Amino acid sequence: MAVVSDVIAARHVTGARRTGEPTTKMAEVAASLAGKGLRALGWRFHRGEVLRRRWGLQCTHSFCRDRSTGTAFENINKPVIDRIIRVDHAGEYGANRIYAGQAAVLGRTSVGPVIRHMWNQEKEHLKKFNELMISYRVRPTVLLPFWNITGFVLGAGTALLGRKAAMACTVAVEESISHHYNNQIRTLMEEDPEKYRELLEVIKKFRDEELEHHDIGLEHDAELM
Repeated sequence: MAVVSDVIAARHVTGARRTGEPTTKMAEVAASLAGKGLRALGWRFHRGEVLRRRWGLQCTHSFCRDRSTGTAFENINKPVIDRIIRVDHAGEYGANRIYAGQAAVLGRTSVGPVIRHMWNQEKEHLKKFNELMISYRVRPTVLLPFWNITGFVLGAGTALLGRKAAMACTVAVEESISHHYNNQIRTLMEEDPEKYRELLEVIKKFRDEELEHHDIGLEHDAELM
């Protein structure tokens, strides 16, 4: 609970779909942690031999080929794509751990089915980004073990404060993730929307589902904390 008590003192507001900001400190705290955590997870990565061997990340040029499918990626902006996929993989991994923490505390309550529904969608998101990490030869962030623990503690900690606090956390985290997705969509549209059409479709679909989770949180009294 030390993490939760430390976090309650923080304040940060992220970009959101709605004009109003979350009305609870817990929501603001979750936004702060999610925003800072995603930036750290997205920009820091491990160059060591262990992760290179694990993921088979040998591509260093503008041409990559998926060994399993034979898919070719020609003339892509590799640093941009690496950064996008790494951030999204880390974000979805963290979201999974947050929902796992919430489900551990509230899974048997009336809000349990709602949490499991959102968690199941997050599992699909993570599965897809696991595939994209391999296809595009992207190194995972070295901070995944940290986010594994922090995400679960954030989810369980807010859930221990009650259903409304858990939903306030959901709203804030989903605002942060959808904000990242919107920025990435703009970046890819500026790069070449046709070249990155498949990735754009994935990000848009997941962005919409994150916004759905955001609205579900509001529907379950996140703003009444």
